Amino acid sequence: MNERAEKLVGRDRYTFDDLCEIMSILRGEGGCPWDREQTHESIRSSLIEETYEAIEGIDTGNMTLLCEELGDVMLQVVFHAEMERERGSFDINDVTTGICKKLILRHPHIFADANASTSGEVIDAWDRIKAEEKKRKTTSEKLRAIPAALPALMRAEKLGVVSKKAGFDFESVDDAFSKIVEETGEVRAELDAGNKEALTEEMGDLLLACVNTARLAGVDAEHALSLACDKYCARYERLEAAVADSGRNTAEMSMAELDAVWDEVKNKK
Repeated sequence: MNERAEKLVGRDRYTFDDLCEIMSILRGEGGCPWDREQTHESIRSSLIEETYEAIEGIDTGNMTLLCEELGDVMLQVVFHAEMERERGSFDINDVTTGICKKLILRHPHIFADANASTSGEVIDAWDRIKAEEKKRKTTSEKLRAIPAALPALMRAEKLGVVSKKAGFDFESVDDAFSKIVEETGEVRAELDAGNKEALTEEMGDLLLACVNTARLAGVDAEHALSLACDKYCARYERLEAAVADSGRNTAEMSMAELDAVWDEVKNKK
Protein backbone atom coordinates (compact mmCIF):
# COMPACT_ATOMS: atom_id res chain seq x y z
CA MET A 1 0.00 0.00 0.00
CA ASN A 2 1.43 3.37 -0.99
CA GLU A 3 1.47 6.39 1.31
CA ARG A 4 -1.41 8.18 -0.43
CA ALA A 5 -3.66 5.13 -0.13
CA GLU A 6 -2.70 4.49 3.48
CA LYS A 7 -3.84 7.96 4.51
CA LEU A 8 -7.37 7.22 3.30
CA VAL A 9 -7.94 3.91 5.06
CA GLY A 10 -10.12 3.59 8.15
CA ARG A 11 -11.86 6.97 8.27
CA ASP A 12 -15.40 7.39 9.55
CA ARG A 13 -16.21 10.24 7.15
CA TYR A 14 -14.94 11.22 3.71
CA THR A 15 -15.25 14.42 1.66
CA PHE A 16 -15.66 15.15 -2.04
CA ASP A 17 -11.93 15.87 -2.18
CA ASP A 18 -11.27 12.42 -0.71
CA LEU A 19 -13.33 10.85 -3.50
CA CYS A 20 -11.27 12.71 -6.10
CA GLU A 21 -8.06 11.57 -4.40
CA ILE A 22 -9.21 7.93 -4.34
CA MET A 23 -10.04 8.06 -8.06
CA SER A 24 -6.63 9.58 -8.77
CA ILE A 25 -4.98 6.72 -6.88
CA LEU A 26 -7.06 4.07 -8.69
CA ARG A 27 -6.22 5.56 -12.08
CA GLY A 28 -2.59 6.34 -11.25
CA GLU A 29 0.59 4.34 -11.68
CA GLY A 30 0.39 1.18 -9.62
CA GLY A 31 -3.38 1.63 -9.29
CA CYS A 32 -6.25 -0.70 -10.13
CA PRO A 33 -5.81 -2.45 -13.51
CA TRP A 34 -9.52 -2.26 -14.30
CA ASP A 35 -9.90 1.44 -13.46
CA ARG A 36 -6.78 2.29 -15.46
CA GLU A 37 -8.17 0.56 -18.56
CA GLN A 38 -11.48 2.44 -18.67
CA THR A 39 -12.41 5.13 -21.19
CA HIS A 40 -15.36 7.51 -21.50
CA GLU A 41 -16.92 5.05 -23.94
CA SER A 42 -16.37 1.93 -21.82
CA ILE A 43 -18.18 3.37 -18.78
CA ARG A 44 -20.74 5.42 -20.70
CA SER A 45 -23.58 3.04 -19.82
CA SER A 46 -22.65 3.15 -16.13
CA LEU A 47 -23.50 6.84 -15.94
CA ILE A 48 -26.95 6.09 -17.36
CA GLU A 49 -27.52 3.04 -15.14
CA GLU A 50 -26.46 4.76 -11.94
CA THR A 51 -28.70 7.73 -12.71
CA TYR A 52 -31.71 5.45 -13.13
CA GLU A 53 -30.87 3.63 -9.92
CA ALA A 54 -30.84 6.98 -8.12
CA ILE A 55 -34.23 7.71 -9.66
CA GLU A 56 -35.48 4.39 -8.27
CA GLY A 57 -34.57 5.65 -4.80
CA ILE A 58 -36.64 8.79 -5.44
CA ASP A 59 -39.61 6.90 -6.89
CA THR A 60 -39.71 4.38 -4.04
CA GLY A 61 -39.02 6.93 -1.31
CA ASN A 62 -36.00 4.86 -0.23
CA MET A 63 -33.59 7.49 1.06
CA THR A 64 -30.95 4.92 2.00
CA LEU A 65 -30.91 3.73 -1.59
CA LEU A 66 -30.94 7.32 -2.89
CA CYS A 67 -27.95 8.24 -0.73
CA GLU A 68 -25.98 5.26 -2.00
CA GLU A 69 -26.89 5.77 -5.65
CA LEU A 70 -26.14 9.50 -5.59
CA GLY A 71 -22.66 8.46 -4.49
CA ASP A 72 -22.45 6.15 -7.51
CA VAL A 73 -23.56 8.99 -9.81
CA MET A 74 -20.94 11.25 -8.22
CA LEU A 75 -18.32 8.57 -8.78
CA GLN A 76 -19.11 8.53 -12.49
CA VAL A 77 -18.68 12.31 -12.70
CA VAL A 78 -15.34 12.15 -10.89
CA PHE A 79 -14.25 9.16 -13.03
CA HIS A 80 -14.84 11.03 -16.29
CA ALA A 81 -13.25 14.20 -14.97
CA GLU A 82 -10.14 12.31 -13.81
CA MET A 83 -9.64 10.88 -17.30
CA GLU A 84 -9.55 14.39 -18.72
CA ARG A 85 -7.30 15.68 -15.93
CA GLU A 86 -4.79 13.06 -17.02
CA ARG A 87 -5.02 14.34 -20.59
CA GLY A 88 -4.75 17.96 -19.51
CA SER A 89 -8.04 19.16 -21.00
CA PHE A 90 -9.99 19.85 -17.78
CA ASP A 91 -10.30 18.64 -14.19
CA ILE A 92 -13.05 18.33 -11.58
CA ASN A 93 -12.52 21.94 -10.49
CA ASP A 94 -13.28 23.07 -14.03
CA VAL A 95 -16.49 21.03 -13.82
CA THR A 96 -17.55 22.61 -10.51
CA THR A 97 -16.48 26.06 -11.71
CA GLY A 98 -18.59 25.69 -14.83
CA ILE A 99 -21.75 24.66 -13.00
CA CYS A 100 -21.32 27.34 -10.31
CA LYS A 101 -20.89 30.07 -12.91
CA LYS A 102 -23.93 28.75 -14.78
CA LEU A 103 -26.10 28.81 -11.65
CA ILE A 104 -25.04 32.35 -10.78
CA LEU A 105 -25.59 33.62 -14.33
CA ARG A 106 -28.98 31.93 -14.76
CA HIS A 107 -30.34 33.17 -11.42
CA PRO A 108 -30.09 36.93 -11.92
CA HIS A 109 -33.02 37.40 -9.50
CA ILE A 110 -30.73 36.02 -6.77
CA PHE A 111 -27.23 37.07 -7.83
CA ALA A 112 -28.11 40.31 -9.68
CA ASP A 113 -30.90 42.88 -9.79
CA ALA A 114 -33.48 41.06 -11.92
CA ASN A 115 -36.96 40.23 -10.63
CA ALA A 116 -38.68 36.84 -10.71
CA SER A 117 -41.46 36.16 -8.25
CA THR A 118 -42.86 32.92 -9.73
CA SER A 119 -41.44 29.62 -10.93
CA GLY A 120 -42.71 30.38 -14.42
CA GLU A 121 -40.75 33.63 -14.54
CA VAL A 122 -37.64 31.81 -13.33
CA ILE A 123 -37.95 29.17 -16.07
CA ASP A 124 -38.54 31.81 -18.76
CA ALA A 125 -35.45 33.71 -17.63
CA TRP A 126 -33.38 30.50 -17.50
CA ASP A 127 -34.41 29.55 -21.05
CA ARG A 128 -33.74 33.06 -22.36
CA ILE A 129 -30.28 33.27 -20.79
CA LYS A 130 -29.43 29.74 -21.95
CA ALA A 131 -30.41 30.60 -25.53
CA GLU A 132 -28.24 33.72 -25.38
CA GLU A 133 -25.29 31.72 -23.99
CA LYS A 134 -25.57 29.04 -26.66
CA LYS A 135 -26.33 31.61 -29.38
CA ARG A 136 -29.50 29.75 -30.30
CA LYS A 137 -31.78 32.18 -32.08
CA THR A 138 -34.20 29.96 -33.99
CA THR A 139 -36.63 27.38 -32.69
CA SER A 140 -35.00 24.82 -34.97
CA GLU A 141 -31.68 25.37 -33.20
CA LYS A 142 -33.37 24.90 -29.84
CA LEU A 143 -35.06 21.72 -31.02
CA ARG A 144 -31.78 20.32 -32.35
CA ALA A 145 -30.13 21.13 -29.01
CA ILE A 146 -32.35 18.65 -27.17
CA PRO A 147 -30.08 15.59 -26.73
CA ALA A 148 -30.91 12.73 -29.08
CA ALA A 149 -29.60 10.35 -26.40
CA LEU A 150 -32.54 11.12 -24.12
CA PRO A 151 -35.21 8.44 -23.71
CA ALA A 152 -37.47 9.00 -26.71
CA LEU A 153 -40.57 9.85 -24.67
CA MET A 154 -38.68 12.49 -22.70
CA ARG A 155 -37.19 13.93 -25.89
CA ALA A 156 -40.61 14.06 -27.52
CA GLU A 157 -42.07 15.94 -24.57
CA LYS A 158 -39.23 18.49 -24.61
CA LEU A 159 -39.72 19.00 -28.34
CA GLY A 160 -43.36 19.81 -27.64
CA VAL A 161 -42.48 22.27 -24.86
CA VAL A 162 -40.00 24.15 -27.07
CA SER A 163 -42.48 24.25 -29.96
CA LYS A 164 -45.22 25.53 -27.66
CA LYS A 165 -43.04 28.47 -26.59
CA ALA A 166 -42.66 29.34 -30.27
CA GLY A 167 -46.46 29.32 -30.66
CA PHE A 168 -46.56 26.04 -32.59
CA ASP A 169 -48.79 23.60 -30.71
CA PHE A 170 -52.24 22.04 -30.62
CA GLU A 171 -54.92 24.44 -29.45
CA SER A 172 -56.28 21.93 -26.96
CA VAL A 173 -55.79 18.44 -25.59
CA ASP A 174 -58.80 17.37 -27.67
CA ASP A 175 -57.02 18.46 -30.84
CA ALA A 176 -53.96 16.46 -29.78
CA PHE A 177 -56.14 13.44 -29.07
CA SER A 178 -57.68 13.65 -32.53
CA LYS A 179 -54.15 13.24 -33.88
CA ILE A 180 -53.94 9.90 -32.06
CA VAL A 181 -57.09 8.77 -33.88
CA GLU A 182 -55.65 9.92 -37.21
CA GLU A 183 -52.27 8.24 -36.66
CA THR A 184 -53.93 5.02 -35.46
CA GLY A 185 -55.66 4.78 -38.84
CA GLU A 186 -52.38 5.28 -40.66
CA VAL A 187 -50.73 2.58 -38.55
CA ARG A 188 -53.61 0.24 -39.40
CA ALA A 189 -53.14 0.95 -43.11
CA GLU A 190 -49.44 0.12 -43.00
CA LEU A 191 -50.08 -3.03 -41.00
CA ASP A 192 -52.44 -4.13 -43.74
CA ALA A 193 -49.94 -3.16 -46.44
CA GLY A 194 -47.10 -5.03 -44.73
CA ASN A 195 -44.63 -2.19 -45.31
CA LYS A 196 -42.19 -2.40 -42.40
CA GLU A 197 -40.39 0.88 -43.12
CA ALA A 198 -43.60 2.86 -43.46
CA LEU A 199 -45.06 1.11 -40.41
CA THR A 200 -42.06 2.15 -38.33
CA GLU A 201 -42.56 5.77 -39.39
CA GLU A 202 -46.28 5.75 -38.66
CA MET A 203 -45.80 4.01 -35.31
CA GLY A 204 -43.39 6.78 -34.37
CA ASP A 205 -45.98 9.39 -35.37
CA LEU A 206 -48.57 7.62 -33.23
CA LEU A 207 -46.28 7.58 -30.20
CA LEU A 208 -45.47 11.26 -30.71
CA ALA A 209 -49.19 12.04 -30.83
CA CYS A 210 -49.64 10.14 -27.55
CA VAL A 211 -46.84 12.14 -25.91
CA ASN A 212 -48.33 15.45 -27.08
CA THR A 213 -51.72 14.45 -25.72
CA ALA A 214 -50.18 13.49 -22.38
CA ARG A 215 -48.21 16.77 -22.24
CA LEU A 216 -51.29 18.91 -22.86
CA ALA A 217 -53.21 16.88 -20.29
CA GLY A 218 -50.49 17.54 -17.72
CA VAL A 219 -49.27 13.94 -17.68
CA ASP A 220 -45.57 12.95 -17.80
CA ALA A 221 -45.52 10.36 -20.60
CA GLU A 222 -42.28 8.74 -19.42
CA HIS A 223 -43.65 8.34 -15.90
CA ALA A 224 -47.01 7.10 -17.20
CA LEU A 225 -45.36 4.38 -19.27
CA SER A 226 -43.15 3.41 -16.35
CA LEU A 227 -46.24 3.00 -14.15
CA ALA A 228 -47.88 0.92 -16.88
CA CYS A 229 -44.83 -1.36 -16.99
CA ASP A 230 -44.95 -1.78 -13.21
CA LYS A 231 -48.67 -2.57 -13.43
CA TYR A 232 -48.04 -5.14 -16.18
CA CYS A 233 -45.39 -6.91 -14.07
CA ALA A 234 -47.67 -7.02 -11.03
CA ARG A 235 -50.58 -8.39 -13.05
CA TYR A 236 -48.46 -11.03 -14.74
CA GLU A 237 -47.22 -12.10 -11.33
CA ARG A 238 -50.83 -12.53 -10.20
CA LEU A 239 -51.61 -14.41 -13.42
CA GLU A 240 -48.80 -16.90 -12.80
CA ALA A 241 -49.92 -17.36 -9.20
CA ALA A 242 -53.51 -17.96 -10.28
CA VAL A 243 -52.42 -20.51 -12.90
CA ALA A 244 -50.20 -22.27 -10.38
CA ASP A 245 -53.05 -22.40 -7.84
CA SER A 246 -55.18 -24.12 -10.45
CA GLY A 247 -52.53 -26.82 -10.84
CA ARG A 248 -51.62 -25.83 -14.38
CA ASN A 249 -48.64 -24.32 -16.20
CA THR A 250 -48.74 -21.22 -18.43
CA ALA A 251 -46.72 -23.03 -21.10
CA GLU A 252 -49.46 -25.60 -21.62
CA MET A 253 -52.33 -23.09 -21.82
CA SER A 254 -53.74 -21.42 -24.93
CA MET A 255 -53.66 -17.66 -25.36
CA ALA A 256 -57.44 -17.57 -24.97
CA GLU A 257 -57.17 -19.34 -21.61
CA LEU A 258 -54.40 -17.03 -20.47
CA ASP A 259 -56.45 -14.01 -21.55
CA ALA A 260 -59.33 -15.22 -19.42
CA VAL A 261 -57.08 -15.51 -16.37
CA TRP A 262 -55.55 -12.11 -17.17
CA ASP A 263 -59.00 -10.49 -17.22
CA GLU A 264 -59.83 -12.21 -13.94
CA VAL A 265 -56.74 -10.93 -12.09
CA LYS A 266 -57.05 -7.52 -13.79
CA ASN A 267 -60.50 -7.03 -12.26
CA LYS A 268 -59.22 -7.93 -8.79
CA LYS A 269 -57.93 -4.66 -7.37
